[in-house]
Amino acid sequence: MPVINRVADLADEVTAWRRDMHAHPELLFEVHRTAGLVADKLRAFGCDEVVTGLGRTGVVGVIRGRRGGGGKVVGLRADMDALPIEEATNAPYKSENPGLMHACGHDGHTAMLLGAAKYLAETRNFDGTAVMIFQPAEEGGGGGLEMVKDGLMERFGVQEVYGMHNWPGMPVGEFAIRPGPIMAAADRFTITVEGKGGHAAHPDQCIDTLLAASQIVVALQSIVARNTDPLHSAVLSVCSFKAGETYNVISQNATLLGTVRTLLPETQDLIESRITTVVESTAAAYGATATVDYRRGYPITFNHPEQTDFMAGVARAVGAGVTTDIPPQMGAEDFSYMLEERPGAYIFIGNGDSALCHHPAYDFDDSAIPFGVSFWAKIIEDRMPAA
Repeated sequence: MPVINRVADLADEVTAWRRDMHAHPELLFEVHRTAGLVADKLRAFGCDEVVTGLGRTGVVGVIRGRRGGGGKVVGLRADMDALPIEEATNAPYKSENPGLMHACGHDGHTAMLLGAAKYLAETRNFDGTAVMIFQPAEEGGGGGLEMVKDGLMERFGVQEVYGMHNWPGMPVGEFAIRPGPIMAAADRFTITVEGKGGHAAHPDQCIDTLLAASQIVVALQSIVARNTDPLHSAVLSVCSFKAGETYNVISQNATLLGTVRTLLPETQDLIESRITTVVESTAAAYGATATVDYRRGYPITFNHPEQTDFMAGVARAVGAGVTTDIPPQMGAEDFSYMLEERPGAYIFIGNGDSALCHHPAYDFDDSAIPFGVSFWAKIIEDRMPAA
């Protein structure tokens, strides 16, 4: 089945919502205008229940099927927040908030789920309960975790949960998914190196912290290359190196910041352990000392097999095609927290030949809206068919 006729009729309206949100981007949990717009529209659609302030600024709309609820309860999730990037497009709906833009398509995600909510509230051609989840702070704030901690699953009785993200470079109308790990865990580390500062003319009287820290950067690259299983994907990146202030002073301290991306828990454990060993021993070899502050971030986004197969089937019905073996992506996603609580899956929808996500020239492709809205609507109607 292609795009739903009623959804095609709604496309211009949904596009207008999307562009309005694009012009007014908000960060992390400070999505007050966006959340207010979402809540107002859900009420106007006639949702049976609209809850605000879940996970600080999240919004949930509940739509019961023809029999007034009962049966299965399925959650659909969209993220609402933008990024601290200065927009470089010339779109007429370009960001009006300096230094902020929807550079990852969350405006499109939110608009598509709103479109599905309007359609489902009108038709109610399903037997069960649809829970429409609008989440803040995906871009590093862990809004998904905050909503889970606030009782999202228990309060609304969610039994399964599904998520979707646009994918630049994949044709509009196409989808991609895989069972198992589809996105990586993302951890952060801070390494503090302590030496003995002094005059650059007398390095023999110092412990050169910058030299020790430089060797630590090199040594860390051996962990993925020589400690992890070559078939188990991992990325370790040192992304910041701060030491010294001027030309002729050997610095007392150095600080390194970096990230670790993994697809398996055992690889994550191994790399965390090896970082501490490599850092401390390398620093000691140069007479310095070092400490590691390792913090785990978003967990692995793991697609449950049954729900993945179901999601792929719906994608085939409404789209131009679906890839079911997309390689795992090393980016991270806090929908992972919801998938730790309930079975479900996460899918990519094509965004055409656009700039990459997080690029200042990125824009969501509005021609994807009918496919995304139809996809969400069919997830509910096919998972909870009306008798």
